[in-house]
Amino acid sequence: MFRLLAALAALLSLAAPLAAKDVGRLIEYERVPAAGLPDQRLSIWLPPGYDAGERRYPVLYMQDGHNLFDVKHSNFNKIWAADKAMLAAMESGKVEPHIIIGIWAPGPDRYRQYLPRSAYDAATGSLRAQMDAAAGGEVVSGRYLDWIAGPLKAWVDASFRTRTGRDDTAIVGSSMGGLMSCYAFLEAPKVFGRAGCVSSHWPAVDPRAVEGESTAVKALWDAWFAARLGARDGRRVWLDHGTATLDAYYAPYQQIVDARFAAAGWQKGRDWESKVYEGAEHEENAWAARLPEIFGWLLVKAP
Repeated sequence: MFRLLAALAALLSLAAPLAAKDVGRLIEYERVPAAGLPDQRLSIWLPPGYDAGERRYPVLYMQDGHNLFDVKHSNFNKIWAADKAMLAAMESGKVEPHIIIGIWAPGPDRYRQYLPRSAYDAATGSLRAQMDAAAGGEVVSGRYLDWIAGPLKAWVDASFRTRTGRDDTAIVGSSMGGLMSCYAFLEAPKVFGRAGCVSSHWPAVDPRAVEGESTAVKALWDAWFAARLGARDGRRVWLDHGTATLDAYYAPYQQIVDARFAAAGWQKGRDWESKVYEGAEHEENAWAARLPEIFGWLLVKAP
């Protein structure tokens, strides 16, 4: 009798649907007005356990939010899979769950929204002219940064269970979004304690057009970081690039930026990291492949 009951229980357990694993929840906000900017759009990922508890979470802001989570929204039918990368980083036990705020790029206005305004203001000659041509209008990254660090962050902190301090607030992006993330980190150091500048587009324009002016472009970024980097003060930065397609142009500029971090007394491996991925191209699959490593270093719990 007991054997029969046990057998029936086993059959019922096989027939019962398995409980779905909690992999977090995605929320979409399709139209978010922002003063002086094109309308913005958000994809927000809440980590596993968010809906079932009272815990507060650190926050990661990411550029190009349309390319982070869902292929149907992506530009090139490929994504960073930022939620999966966060889950992988969390499995190590060294990274806490983060709320991810994916800020979509505003289509043709992406360049003028991501080009660091202070770097643009310092540019001269043909580099400045090429920036103007690429922007096709006013460079509004200063306004964009003010919106992220001000009204957007205030709304996020009021709407979700966040930890609001600098050391619990990170920002990450790639290409022009990498420049924008470095810009946010340097210009708002009391807001963003960590930044990931992935495959940053240091030439700022078509790299072939500035090959003859590379010394001037290097000098621009060297002076830009020198004026703003300051002491480490517990902050942390990730820098990287590949060696194929657009990324093949980045090494000489990245080396200048790396040297500026070293000159400022930042300790590589502790305060900042700079990596080269041989053969990696300038595209979402390459960034997705290394995103768990990026999160695992950049977002590690403070000692």
